[in-house]
Amino acid sequence: MHKTRLALLIMTAGALAACGESSTLQVSDGTGPSPKLPEPNNTLIPTVNIAPAIGWPDGAKPTAAAGTQVGAFAEGLDHPRWLYVLPNGDVLVAETNAPPKPDDAKGIRGWVMEKVMGRAGAGVPSPNRITLLRDADHDGIAETRTVFLENLNSPFGMALVGNELYVADSDTLLRFPYQPGETAIKAPGTKVIDLPGGPLNHHWTKNVVASKDGRKLYVSVGSNSNVGENGLAAEQGRAAIWEVDRASGQQRIFASGLRNPNGMAWEPQSGKLWTAVNERDEIGSDLVPDYITSVKDGGFYGWPFSYYGQHVDVRVTPQNPDLVAKAIVPDYAVGPHTASLGLAFAEGNTLPAQFAHGAFIGQHGSWNRKPHSGYKVIFVPFEEGKPNGAPMDVLTGFLNSDEKAMGRPVGVVIDRQGGLLVADDVGNKVWRVSAAK
Repeated sequence: MHKTRLALLIMTAGALAACGESSTLQVSDGTGPSPKLPEPNNTLIPTVNIAPAIGWPDGAKPTAAAGTQVGAFAEGLDHPRWLYVLPNGDVLVAETNAPPKPDDAKGIRGWVMEKVMGRAGAGVPSPNRITLLRDADHDGIAETRTVFLENLNSPFGMALVGNELYVADSDTLLRFPYQPGETAIKAPGTKVIDLPGGPLNHHWTKNVVASKDGRKLYVSVGSNSNVGENGLAAEQGRAAIWEVDRASGQQRIFASGLRNPNGMAWEPQSGKLWTAVNERDEIGSDLVPDYITSVKDGGFYGWPFSYYGQHVDVRVTPQNPDLVAKAIVPDYAVGPHTASLGLAFAEGNTLPAQFAHGAFIGQHGSWNRKPHSGYKVIFVPFEEGKPNGAPMDVLTGFLNSDEKAMGRPVGVVIDRQGGLLVADDVGNKVWRVSAAK
């Protein structure tokens, strides 16, 4: 059968499946410390409900929470995904997308999913660079833009320790020399360690954060599949957070069973490492909630064998009941299929008082849920180092009235003036949220 016709048939079947399988719960039901977890809804063809990427019309912008305002910190970027603020206030933005991963698109399912993700705005070539944005007059708009690092391989996470800048490429952790105030680095990077990559590199984004004393680096590595369908051998070292000793380069698995951990940050009161995790798909619009959680040294969080503790995923073979018995229940659910990726704690922000203590979360948005979920930035209030209360919307309005995506939020970070910066990889902007004047 001709490939185009086959794709149309599969997409039509997917649309029908989406009509037949839709949520019976609200996103709020799959949110909080004890989310509702209905029975899995396995369908022959998974729900495919893409919000096509169209970008922002002239003059349009997201809707900011009461008491705040939003404006463009930088525009005309090329797929900005992740952000990092240097000590002098300069902002680094990783302009990046997936590297070539030919084995991930093999077969009918892989080929169709590649086309679907392209429709969602994820099909553009990777710019493979980090750009520096500088707002010298502190007016909330970056007036200087320079190419800071280039010729990378789908860069994502960034962390500065002293005068060493660490960049997590899709397959390598690199180290570059950095001098305060410089607007470009020309020196070649030095490889610290290899990271799982290759022609099958399903969740390609790798993040990195440093410990408070700078002695350790923590690197997030997503799974190589949805639920192990590529074989468990392909998951070696994946679905995990690695701990890397800066001095020696020695590494170990710090925590595992985390399907796709992206955002990582240190909770300011407890000092614990937290992560935002993008959970599994294709068992219904109400499963499985994404989550944020504190990360325990040696902890196992279920993937692929179970979710939310001991809820066994029967699709996975062979099973591992011993590991399932040890699976840690995450701290706080943030809704099914929201694609919660960005994570930044509120420390140092100058937004209204309700945003003083807690976590900002960038939700990239669903493809496997009807109706859509995510496509916004939320705030989870904390008290004494733990989530305390229902989430609040910070930025909404990324979908228009036709359910098309004008933007998709990803990385979030607090800038030196206390504003919240949000990378929008479909709108090709960095938004800045500040207190309303």
